[in-house]
Amino acid sequence: MTSTEPEPTRAPEPYSPAYGHPPFPAAPKTNTLAIISLVSAFFVSLVAVITGHLALGQIRRTNEGGRGLAIAGLVLGYVGVVTTTLAIVLAVVFAATVIPLILSVVGGNAAGLPSLSATNEPETDEPTGDAPQQALPTGTVGAAHFDDGYLSVGTGAQVVDVYFDPMCPYCRQFEETNGGQLAALVTDGSITLRLHSLTFLDRVSQGTAYSTRASAALTCQATLNPERLLAYQAALFANQPAEDTAGRSDAELAGLVESPADISACLAAGEYQGWSQANTEQALNGPIEDADITRIQGTPTVLVNGSVYAGGLTDPVEFRDFLTAGSVG
Repeated sequence: MTSTEPEPTRAPEPYSPAYGHPPFPAAPKTNTLAIISLVSAFFVSLVAVITGHLALGQIRRTNEGGRGLAIAGLVLGYVGVVTTTLAIVLAVVFAATVIPLILSVVGGNAAGLPSLSATNEPETDEPTGDAPQQALPTGTVGAAHFDDGYLSVGTGAQVVDVYFDPMCPYCRQFEETNGGQLAALVTDGSITLRLHSLTFLDRVSQGTAYSTRASAALTCQATLNPERLLAYQAALFANQPAEDTAGRSDAELAGLVESPADISACLAAGEYQGWSQANTEQALNGPIEDADITRIQGTPTVLVNGSVYAGGLTDPVEFRDFLTAGSVG
């Protein structure tokens, strides 16, 4: 017998996908420039910075991956750029300051002499200039002590020796800074000041032997106008010609200071040129008696009771302290 009741409704079977699990979304592509930025940071910092900025721009437009790589490349790149820049700056400073100092020390400045330019260091121990050969003067005339090889002013118990070349720019700096206080110590009887005018910078006066002629002029002044010797020395430096020029003429040298006796004839005769050059040879070859050094290696060289002044040429306080330490003043 056929039943007229409807069959019960059957629940639908659960959905079974064709595959075991729903697919995962695909990972975004890593930006190529970001990779390049990170890698190049270890080799070329500037490339890392440039590619890092380009990578971040592309990532913002395309939603690619690699933002962290790009940032890391940028950071490392900037660190490298800053480090390289500092290294270059330090190298330039080193080349400009330390290397010349080392060369100065190697060249003989280790003996305690002030810093010198190359032109203020004697090149050879040979005689300089073309002074006429003549018998050297002897004895003492005015402030010139020919047998001892110096010009001397003052009668103090403490002795200050100054070795200089009339064309030496560092000697001019020392004279302009400390000449006044040395003159004052001479006047008050504290020191005996002995001047040693050298001639080795003849080689930078275009063949006119300026250092020899100026040294001879200073000696002419010492013999004829000893009371005006320090004034003449100051005038020599105040009117100092530049290196690699012909320097002052004899007429100009004779007219530097108004003095009772004219030194023109003394200059014209070439007197004391040979003596000035002989003093230079002795100073450069040595010995230097009763001194910390055996010979002069550059100018200016200043000795106080035989001790070498190694301080600043343009620091009057430091020089005064050195004089005081040497029982001067």
